[in-house]
Parts: sequence; C-alpha cells; structure tokens
Amino acid sequence: MKLVLPRGIALRFYLLALFEAQCRLAVDEPWTNGRPLAGVGSWSDFVAIDGAYHSGAETYMPDTKQERTGTDLRVRQIKSALNTLENLGPDRALAMVPRARNGGRRLYGEFSLMNETGRGGHQTPDTYTVPAPHWSVRTITVPADFFLMGWVQVLNPSEVATWLTLRALSQWARDQHAKTGVYLYGKARTEDFGLRRDAWEDGCSTLRGFGLLRHARDSPLDASPSKGLFGTIDIVDYFAQEGRERYEPYRWQVIDQRLQEDAMKICVKELTLRKQALDRAAGQRAQGKKPSTT
Repeated sequence: MKLVLPRGIALRFYLLALFEAQCRLAVDEPWTNGRPLAGVGSWSDFVAIDGAYHSGAETYMPDTKQERTGTDLRVRQIKSALNTLENLGPDRALAMVPRARNGGRRLYGEFSLMNETGRGGHQTPDTYTVPAPHWSVRTITVPADFFLMGWVQVLNPSEVATWLTLRALSQWARDQHAKTGVYLYGKARTEDFGLRRDAWEDGCSTLRGFGLLRHARDSPLDASPSKGLFGTIDIVDYFAQEGRERYEPYRWQVIDQRLQEDAMKICVKELTLRKQALDRAAGQRAQGKKPSTT
C-alpha cells in the first residue's frame, strides 16, 4: 500500500474525502467538489495535523506571520496529500489536480477524486461515484464513528491500514471472525496488502491498546470490554497470547464499541499509561531490579 507513509496525510485525506462524498452525494452521483481549501466549511477544517511544539516551554507555539498558522499548515498538508494521491501512477492515481491554462500553476482547489481502484487506463478518468450499500468481497463497511469521533485523525497511516485490513478480513470471513478470529500470514500481508512486518505488528499492538482489537476468544464481540491490567485492555485478552504456539500468527477480532468514544481521550490515556510503564521500568533498571509485569 503506497499510502502507508511515515509522514503526511494522504491516506487520511482520501478516506475523509470518501466519507464527505458519501454524506453529501446521493447513490450513483459522481464526485463534485464544492469546497474551498481554506475558510469556513473548507477541506482544511476536515484535517487535524501536529502543531509546532516547543519542548522548552512545554506548549504549542503560537501562529506567526511566516505561513505558520494552523490553517496555512493544513492547506500545505492537503496540497502535499493531493500530490501523493496523484503521483501513484497514471492508472492508479486517486486524485487529479488540474493546471491553469498556461500549464503552470496547479489548481488544487479544483481537484477531482478518483475511484478506489484508481484513475483507470482510459482517456476518461474513473471519477469517484457514491456506491449503493451492498456486500461483496471487494467492499468493506466502515462505521461513521471512525470519522466522527476522531479515530481517522489520531491513528497513523500504518495503524489505519492495519485496521482496514483486519476489518476487511473480518467481513470476508464473518463466521470465522466471530468464532476463532482472523489472521494474516507474512506473504499475504506483504503481497496482497502491502504491509511490512514491523508496520503490521506495531499497528496491531497499538490498536489492541486502544481497544479496537482483541486476541480471539469465544465471547460476544459486542460485549462491553472489562478493565484489565492496563486500563483499556481486557485481562482475558492479555493472557490469550500466552497460548499461542510458536510461528502461529495471532488471531484477531475487531471490536467496534470503542469507536463510539472520543479518540483523543483514549489516545492520551493509553500514551500516558505507556509512558508511566516505561518510566517505572527505567527506574527499576536504574536500581538494578527486573521490570515488573503488573
């Protein structure tokens, strides 16, 4: 997956554009862009980006006149995202940005959104059209809360890609997902989904910490998760990994309940817990003790 990049918002912006289109347009209605890049109700209002942070003052740096306002930064990120989406290739481009008549300036505000499979190889591009609700092995559903509660903003590209991959597997094998969970071997992970091992394992770990995944077990997927050793992790989920045989992939189950909660609050809580655990481990190492597992 060429959109799993360590920096930038290309994947996030494309997903947000799809969500915006499905909220605004009717089924079978082709893409039209009625939003400016900046201003009230613009595309820049749709994306959250990291603000400039001053570690010495322990505060976010204020806006400046040198194009460092929040709006300026978001517009620059959107333009960069559109460049990335367009440069995926002549057939696979997910967005197209026209140029002025003289062939110079790029008209980012007039970009077009392409179908999920790309622009296509024909002269007329495959502009995005809102699909009718239906099930097929080529489609997946994504809860609106993924966008409305801010999860699309706080997860990094590899985490989003990992979550979408597991969500696809869970919907393509519904019975297996509910009973024994779904898994992915290395070859299929890299060749079919374009996810490297480190991105996949880090993504699964983070999603599990946020309560969006759990190790597979025989219990209702829609049950309210109980609080375990680390606050957001079910205690049964914590010990489930102990029974995994060597070289057997983890089996996962996707949980949607946590999507209904504020993503920023969950993220801050989990990161705080992780930092506290690291600080305790560092303190124990300094005292010559073995790190505690509780």
